[in-house]
Amino acid sequence: MKIKYLFGLVLATMLYSSCSEDMMDRINKDETSKTADRVGAQFQLTDAEVATAYSVVNGAYAWYVSSYTEQLFGTGNNQLLKIEQRQVSEVAGATTFNNEWNATYSNLMNLKQMIEKCSEGGQDEDKTDLLGMAQLLAAINWGVLTDLHGDIPFSESCTDGIKNPKIDSQETVYKAIFELIDNGIANLSEGGSNGSKQDIIYGGDTEKWVALGHALKARYLLHTLNVNNITLSQIEAEAQAAIDGGFEGFYLGNGAFQFNGVSADNAWSAYQWSRYYIGSSTTVDDLMLERNDPREPCYNMSIGGDVVGVPGSTELASLTQTVNEPAWLENGAANLAIMSESEIYFILAEVQALQGKDATEAFQKAVSSNIAEYYQISGEEIADEDIDAYLEEIAPLFEADALKEIRIQKYLAQTRGEVIETYNDMRRIGLDEYPVKMTNPNNNNGGNRWPNMLPYGDSDVTSNPNVGAAFGTGNDAGMYIFSKKVWWAK
Repeated sequence: MKIKYLFGLVLATMLYSSCSEDMMDRINKDETSKTADRVGAQFQLTDAEVATAYSVVNGAYAWYVSSYTEQLFGTGNNQLLKIEQRQVSEVAGATTFNNEWNATYSNLMNLKQMIEKCSEGGQDEDKTDLLGMAQLLAAINWGVLTDLHGDIPFSESCTDGIKNPKIDSQETVYKAIFELIDNGIANLSEGGSNGSKQDIIYGGDTEKWVALGHALKARYLLHTLNVNNITLSQIEAEAQAAIDGGFEGFYLGNGAFQFNGVSADNAWSAYQWSRYYIGSSTTVDDLMLERNDPREPCYNMSIGGDVVGVPGSTELASLTQTVNEPAWLENGAANLAIMSESEIYFILAEVQALQGKDATEAFQKAVSSNIAEYYQISGEEIADEDIDAYLEEIAPLFEADALKEIRIQKYLAQTRGEVIETYNDMRRIGLDEYPVKMTNPNNNNGGNRWPNMLPYGDSDVTSNPNVGAAFGTGNDAGMYIFSKKVWWAK
């Protein structure tokens, strides 16, 4: 009897062992958990939009770049002071943008999951509107990464089983960006309302998303004008398609999502109130004063003193809460621009001017739209006739050199949070030809110290040999950003 019982116990154990792996997988699976493979794609959309606006477009990438473009002045006796001084350890350090590097890839992983779920064979394959939204958001995120860092891990990134993804050329990444935009426009053109509740920017309005797609294509075509077989008429057609489609900007805010209370302040205000690292710059202020610009009081708001930051001034940069600041930094409810309405009109005006066409209408719309936005977010009012008077005042400058004034006005307009695009313009056009001259003397302190791109994130520099090799070691670590240029730069 004992032998029979023992045999039965051994047999049961063998049977249990033979199926225990599958069984334990089922037992250990939390059926109530909202894991990525169980959550509907629509429930990932809101997070993707917020992350794009906060962490990717309006985070430390923009705060640091605003000093390189001199649209804002770095102050506060810490990181932004080091940036104003162009300290190599900060400008070229792998840790400087590590958080933004990781956040952008994390957002791209979220978007990749959305795209897979909404593609053929996925659990949400019939939700083409969500697919199109995810594709356009992915295009924006890849665009920021490659525009700022150049060649990046792309084709093998965000892929299970690949720990050390290879680095792909920026040209390869851009081909994928255009493919994402084209596919996104096509999918959104089919309509649908699957993202209406979770889309906190456009409320699921697919026509607005289609217009955004054309605006994005115009932006990225312009970036690659120097290196791709692109005609100015192609860019003009995409910009016009966006305008005809009703493009009025792509903002987080403006009703669908309000920043109420401390926990929901917009990224710029939250950063300023916690650090006081941002001030007004004489580079912008002088241009505004020369033009009697109605935005100047919004840009150069006194906060207890009469000090405007002079780029490169160590003495001023070491100050805290005494350098004047733009008024919108005091408005925690101000929206966050991912792509403004004025940008598409500036793109249209620039390519029209480059073709020798009359760009007056697009130029005036770009400037007036931005002035209205400046005043709206600063909590002030401006009459239409005052905007018209300013357009008349700058008309002689426009008539004398339309392209120059278009680019200067775009520089002034994008001071309000769109500094990454200004940084792109400067590198696309070339600093020697760009009409706003950088005055920070530290740009040439012992050699070039104005970065042509931003350094890779430390998490990949230290763990991915492919990125580590590109970053360099020893005295050469990170120094490539001063000599190497991104693919599309002039």
